[in-house]
Amino acid sequence: MAETLENLELNKFYANVQQEIRATQLSEDEGGALEQFFTQYAIGLLADAGETENARACYDEKVNKANSVQHKINGYALSDNYETLDLFITIFKGTDEPARTFKEEVDKAAKRITAFFRNAVYNTYVLEIEEASEIFDLAHTLSESKELKSNLVRVNVMILTDGVYPGETLQEQNISGYKVYSRVIDLNYLYNISEKSHVPIEINFQADGYTIPCIFTPSDNEEYQSYLAIIPGAALVNIYERFGSRLLEQNVRSFLQFSGKINKGIRKTILEESHMFLAFNNGLAATAEEVQLVSSPDGYGQSIARVKDLQIVNGGQTTASIYHTWKKDKADISRIFVQVKLSVVKNKTNFTNVVARIAEYANTQNKISASDLSSNSENHIMLEKLSRTIWAPPMQGKTQQTRWFYERARGQYKNAILKEGFTQAKRKAFELKNPKVQVLTKEDIAKYVNSWQQVYEGKKLVVGPHFVVRGNQKNYVQFINYNFESKPDNIYFEDAIAKAILFRAAEKVYGVKPNSIGDMRYITVPYTVAWLGYKLIYKLDLYKIWKAQGISGSLKEKLREIMVKMEAFIKKKAPGSLYGEYAKKEECWEAVKQQDFNLSLESLKYDLESNSKSPKRVRLTEEDTLQAEVIALQERLKSVHPKTWAEIEEWGRATGKLSPYQRTMTTTISSAVLKKKLFSDTELSNGQKILDLAIEEAPELFLNMDEYLDEAGTATDTLTGINTDQLKEVVKWEKKHKKLSDPEYKFLVLLAEGKRPLSDRNLGFISKVMNKVKRFGFGVAVSEVGTAEDARWETSICYWSAVELPGYTYAIKKNAWWKKK
Repeated sequence: MAETLENLELNKFYANVQQEIRATQLSEDEGGALEQFFTQYAIGLLADAGETENARACYDEKVNKANSVQHKINGYALSDNYETLDLFITIFKGTDEPARTFKEEVDKAAKRITAFFRNAVYNTYVLEIEEASEIFDLAHTLSESKELKSNLVRVNVMILTDGVYPGETLQEQNISGYKVYSRVIDLNYLYNISEKSHVPIEINFQADGYTIPCIFTPSDNEEYQSYLAIIPGAALVNIYERFGSRLLEQNVRSFLQFSGKINKGIRKTILEESHMFLAFNNGLAATAEEVQLVSSPDGYGQSIARVKDLQIVNGGQTTASIYHTWKKDKADISRIFVQVKLSVVKNKTNFTNVVARIAEYANTQNKISASDLSSNSENHIMLEKLSRTIWAPPMQGKTQQTRWFYERARGQYKNAILKEGFTQAKRKAFELKNPKVQVLTKEDIAKYVNSWQQVYEGKKLVVGPHFVVRGNQKNYVQFINYNFESKPDNIYFEDAIAKAILFRAAEKVYGVKPNSIGDMRYITVPYTVAWLGYKLIYKLDLYKIWKAQGISGSLKEKLREIMVKMEAFIKKKAPGSLYGEYAKKEECWEAVKQQDFNLSLESLKYDLESNSKSPKRVRLTEEDTLQAEVIALQERLKSVHPKTWAEIEEWGRATGKLSPYQRTMTTTISSAVLKKKLFSDTELSNGQKILDLAIEEAPELFLNMDEYLDEAGTATDTLTGINTDQLKEVVKWEKKHKKLSDPEYKFLVLLAEGKRPLSDRNLGFISKVMNKVKRFGFGVAVSEVGTAEDARWETSICYWSAVELPGYTYAIKKNAWWKKK
């Protein structure tokens, strides 16, 4: 049965995942298990999608049948306020092709990970776990932390697998008084969140037994549809208990977190005047992707039956306070109702921008400035521009300069590859200049910069390693409020990258299990970097690190010495062995600052700034940065061949996708490329838009550019008699060998599935592809195929493997060896 385009894309995604985790394994000095590299990869995707935070991949397995104690855990995440615990267990296949994950495997995994949680909340079980285990700190916190026992609302069991799980949804459980929600994160789910910002939350109020009366605005517009609804407190409690901070719009999650702390005014109203809640409270502002209405059961008006991708942009504190008052005070919330202004954004192309603006205006009364509620603030945009225009010096032994790519918004790196990598050659060139290992997120920058130097506001310590340990979200808030330049320039950027290099080098020195210094890397590394900066009075030569794109051997050795001492000190000092909780407190950092650990820093004298020898650094102006950005845009337009610009103009005319003005502009740009002229501002602006549209709508237009750009290239042969069945053979071969560019592969799939015609123009593309795959071992011969017995021949098109025996070749189509004629 022919494979669908979705299956082909899933298979390609699977191959890329396997390739990436194997490459990561090879790049690690100490190696490591593929299962854990896959776990880290999957957790990373979930974190990017906002489905987990502060997650750590760690491994522990215990089988003791005599005592009926069995557990396995591959990772965990504990939210900043101790409301949510995510537990990860992995079913790793590692097969050549995607395999099925069976219900029996899932049930076994669920049993083993829940066994860990069930046992960990009892005090005696922690004594059975080795102190050197990566999950000792978690087990100890679960059994001993009063704050956790008071605040924990939900436990999410996530069963990660690189297989495909078509089975049923897992039932929720109640373990030791805690709600436990289990779900399988399989290959399909990982593929979906890698392609989208997140997988939408879908809530069925009707099925849950709640009536949500609403009215909607009668006026119609292209941007949004607005609803005014009344939601019962019980319904709000129900969805909060299940989803928690996943309900909060991602751009504002860092600033308006759900919190275990109850708003006193809200609590007082619930306990004493619950019937007045609707009158006293401003309610919620929320967005959704889709809303389904039904007639209200009472016969009056309409109510919301289902909502897809509900995201609260204002009212997180109200929601959390209602829940915790109900949970902790056993309050009667039957008379609690909350008004909701719900906006459904219609224009999907402008979705992110509209939601960000709704969030901004809905939160203007909050102490966090509106400009900080999204990634669109001026300092973020400036840092992004700097990262696109500043070239890092080549590392020792290499000549290639690279850039550190600042990802202001999720998915920018991936989109940049699609926009810049018109062809396979260009994609490789882009990745060479912008290595994936040099991609930095907002949270990364916050972690590296805040680890380096403490910051006080008056007498209050507002930045230090204890904030870094608290997790990405809390640390990011401190960074934005107290430690982010309002107008970052090239020197700020270079120093930030140097801090990133230092931090990552420390992580590398710390190592991974089983060859690591210990089991507290997430604590020890930021504390070590902070202690080093403090003791050196922040005189480490960051510019030297930037120029070298690495740290010295003496600094590496010193980092190892410090980390060994640091880990031992925190473990000894932490009360009740609650290392994680202790490291989150200012008290811990203050104690660490007082230590010298009997270490001499004399060996680092050549790593320090020297006023006499340090080169003078030139601070670029905003105009310099803008000019560099213009040059980059000029290069992008020039990189498209004039013949391709002509094809874009022809496509725009035939499909109506380009206006007459845009078609004229395309011709003008093509002429400028041919004459090697600089583009005007108007041409630059319009050229970028035209390119982006063509790449999105017709990627096949760029498939011939390698040929155009290769001056020594020769015309390819034209095939006749080709059909879709034969193209499917090529698609099948390409899935294994991956020799085509993404646009070539996707267009080939469309042709093979009959979604694009085998026109004369497309036959030219097929001919080019056939010649290309032939060079890589998938030859095409319009000739005869013989039988082994009598060497009779019949005319057909055959697809040969590059692997040959003397006098024989292997025909994939016939699945046998045949003697050559």
